[in-house]
Amino acid sequence: MSLSLSADQPATPDDADDGVWLECIECGETFAPFDDVRYTCDDCDGLLEARYAELPTFDDFEGEGVWRYADALPFESGVSIQEGATPLYEVPRLEESVGVETLRIKHEGMNPTGSFKDRGMTVGVRVAEELGVGRLACASTGNTSAALAAYGSRGGMEALVLLPAGKVAAGKIAQASLHGARILEVDGNFDACLDIVQELAGQGEAYLLNSLNPFRLEGQKTIGLEILEGFLADYDTVPDRIVLPVGNAGNTSALYKAFRELVQAGELAEDDVPKLTGVQAEGAAPMVEAIENGADEVRRWEDVETRATAIRIGNPVNAPKALPGIRETGGTAVAVSDEEITEAQRDLAGEGIGVEPASAASVAGLRKLRAEGIVDSDERVACLTTGHLLKDPDAAAAAGSEPEPVPADTQGVLEHLQS
Repeated sequence: MSLSLSADQPATPDDADDGVWLECIECGETFAPFDDVRYTCDDCDGLLEARYAELPTFDDFEGEGVWRYADALPFESGVSIQEGATPLYEVPRLEESVGVETLRIKHEGMNPTGSFKDRGMTVGVRVAEELGVGRLACASTGNTSAALAAYGSRGGMEALVLLPAGKVAAGKIAQASLHGARILEVDGNFDACLDIVQELAGQGEAYLLNSLNPFRLEGQKTIGLEILEGFLADYDTVPDRIVLPVGNAGNTSALYKAFRELVQAGELAEDDVPKLTGVQAEGAAPMVEAIENGADEVRRWEDVETRATAIRIGNPVNAPKALPGIRETGGTAVAVSDEEITEAQRDLAGEGIGVEPASAASVAGLRKLRAEGIVDSDERVACLTTGHLLKDPDAAAAAGSEPEPVPADTQGVLEHLQS
């Protein structure tokens, strides 16, 4: 099945439940959404997407946060901790420095557990309730585990998280621990953790809530809807481009789906869909490699390394959804160095916006593409920052200024300041 922007709204199959069903993006097979636990297609193992008999317009949205967009989601409400409605910051000095007409920062670190993952979990845990499962599970570089633990505890469910040993920032492990998750540290990287948790889920041991789960991405669609509404309110137009960090490519896939549905609903012209532009760290850039080589699929990178731990992923499971999203919108993908990421982290901090390293990749990528002339000076751009500064306090401290020891008296402090 094509994931083209021009694809027609599909006919409602017999196995739809209240106008909702799952459909394979590869072979088009459809499935009832909540009769069985299902992550991929029974017939071809392709990725699944949620489909809806009726697609909403902007006028149908009301309220605040993720569940403002209930008409674009499988349920009217979910297991919620007031996620969504994150700031779309103005950054005038950074805007001028990068050299674009408009630059806004969509800071997902202002969600309840400090990352965009909360948007997916509020929907995913609600689906878990519908399916009647008791144990939730994920592989994680940290943010997914924090959100899973928080929303699992909110919903009264057991949470199991698999983390790559020694590779997850302390702030994220602390969150999962405090919220009561059972934490397993795996002697391997994130992709090895995901392999294991997929096998556990396949054996019925837990309900998988990584972004392989199509319902988790439904919650993440709301990032794109908020960005569009914010630009329409402030500029009476949508952004030309949205730049976002890429790990498992869930957000790229989710935003593309949101925009496709708006096109099908007649709310957004194909030519107005923002260019989806992915950014990866140079040490973990399989999506960039695929885009640059014109490949239809990514090559798994077995060895990945970057200080941007949240995107230290070598096998992005959502690539079959994300690659068409980048190409169909006229976007691109770019890799940036750890040094460029840290510089962008400092630039954002200079505007008062505190983010973890992976978040700053979006601004680093925009700066690089602007310098190369791929992004034009007259573009209106939104950069997505995905996680809060305190997710990785060690990285923040390393990027920031050093404390200065002074005597315990006023005169000594003044002399130090004047020296």
